Amino acid sequence: MQTYVFSVVIEPDEDRWLAYCPALDYYAAETWGYTRDEARKNIHEILEMILDEFDQEGKPMTGETQPAI
Repeated sequence: MQTYVFSVVIEPDEDRWLAYCPALDYYAAETWGYTRDEARKNIHEILEMILDEFDQEGKPMTGETQPAI
């Protein structure tokens, strides 16, 4: 099992907290929660889903995560 480290931004927005991962923005790595902890849990789940998809499709996880155009 490979370990990855991603920066995640969690910030308040009106009545909820937004969470997103700038490095995986292309893959819509963003979510929200009513509390900071809920937003953190939700973004963790999103990142796991994205990385599982990379693994299932055999895509390498490199510094450049967006597909070449």
